[in-house]
Amino acid sequence: MLFTLNTIYPFLAVNSPVAADVMVVEGWIPDYAIKDAIARFQRGSYNYLITTGLPVTKGYYLAEYNNFAELTAATFITLGFNPEQLVAVPAPNVIKHRTQASAIALREWLSTSELEVKSINLYSLGPHARRSWIIFKAVLEPKVRVGVIAAEPQEYDPQQWWQSSEGVRTMIGEAIAYLYSLFVDWHT
Repeated sequence: MLFTLNTIYPFLAVNSPVAADVMVVEGWIPDYAIKDAIARFQRGSYNYLITTGLPVTKGYYLAEYNNFAELTAATFITLGFNPEQLVAVPAPNVIKHRTQASAIALREWLSTSELEVKSINLYSLGPHARRSWIIFKAVLEPKVRVGVIAAEPQEYDPQQWWQSSEGVRTMIGEAIAYLYSLFVDWHT
């Protein structure tokens, strides 16, 4: 049990970046992770940053941005990111397989874009990273190589996630979702 407590977070919050000139950021991540993504983008050799995301489901009628891809892109710009290096790729509203819908929207956008993208690094949050990585790889590879970077959550201590209700809920949910993702054919 102690082994599982100490190894499940690093397993799910995988960091396996590849040499890439494009960073893809999942649009649902919190603002503090967006700040970290900017810092990582600037330290890397990236030329473009692409945000993905589904429609906003709460506050839709009041919000200026109706999807997380555009909302997150606007947040990047507000934080000083160069808009000429930024692309928002919204996904359609789906009830299930949300990450896959974002990956498919990205694949479709890449197929019509003038960018010659051979590899990307997917930027996700903590233990969600491995599942997103599996799905984006299934949808994009072999045409586009996919690496992954996991931002560290601030809502709980990742090294002692079992000591907070947020950490326990997140880890249990992501572990179950990871197992589920192993049995779904994400290739479309």
